[in-house]
Amino acid sequence: MRELRADCASCSGLCCVALPFSRSADFAVDKAAGEPCRNLRADFRCGIHRDLRGEGFPGCAAYDCFGAGQQVSQVVYEGHDWRSRPGTAREMFAVFPVVRHLHELLWYLTEALTLSAARPLHADLRACLDEIEGLTRGTPDQILAVDVAAWRERVNPLLLRVSELARAGLRGKERRGADLMGADLAGAALRGANLRGAYLIGARLKKADLRRADLIGADLRAADLSGADLTGALFLTQSQVNAAIGDAATKLPPALGRPAHWG
Repeated sequence: MRELRADCASCSGLCCVALPFSRSADFAVDKAAGEPCRNLRADFRCGIHRDLRGEGFPGCAAYDCFGAGQQVSQVVYEGHDWRSRPGTAREMFAVFPVVRHLHELLWYLTEALTLSAARPLHADLRACLDEIEGLTRGTPDQILAVDVAAWRERVNPLLLRVSELARAGLRGKERRGADLMGADLAGAALRGANLRGAYLIGARLKKADLRRADLIGADLRAADLSGADLTGALFLTQSQVNAAIGDAATKLPPALGRPAHWG
C-alpha cells in the first residue's frame, strides 16, 4: 500500500491549503478552504510539524491523505504547484479532496484483496480497484466530474460482504454505529466485532482484543489503545491510529505505522 501512504515531500502542501478547519480541540485557529495555513512554509512543509499536538493542531497530526497529495501534485498536475501556477490553484484545491476520497476507497479495496476469506469477491474487488485507479489518473476536469457518492455506494456492499466473510465463525459483537464515547472497554473481548462507524471517542480500550474487528469509519479520537491487540483488524486506517492513544504494547496491522506521539 506504499502508493496510498502520504509522501509530503512530493506534495505542494495541498492539505494545508485546500481544506478548511474550525477552531476546536483539533485545530487552534479557523482557516477557510483555499487559504494557506499560517504554519505552511515556502518549501510546502509544516513549520510546526514536530509539535503539532503541543501547538494545538492534533487534527493535523492525525490527518492522512492516503497518498492523494502526491498523486495530484506529481501525476495529475505533472509536478507543477499552485504557487508557480496560481491560475490552477482553485482547480487543484477542488481536485485534491476528490482524489483523497478515491484513494481511501483504494485503501479498503487493496486490503480486501489481501484477505483469503474474501477470495470469492476478488474479481469484483479488482474490477472496482482498477476503475478507481484509472479515475485518479484522469485530467482535472475528468476527476471533478467523478461522482464520489456513487462510487461509495458501489464499493460499500462489497466491503460489507468482505467483512462478513472475514469475521465468519468468530461470533463478534454487533456494535455498528454504537455510541461508545468514553466507554470503559478495557480488556473487552471484541474479536470479530462489527464496530463500523462506532463512536469510540475517549473510550478506554486498554488491552482489548480487537483482532479481526471491523473498524471502518470508527471514530477513535483519544481512544486508549494501550496494550490492545488490533492484529488483523479490518479496514483500519493510519488516520484512525494517529488520532488514538497507544503504547509500545499496542499491536497493529503490518500496513500501519506506530505514531510518534505513542512514545
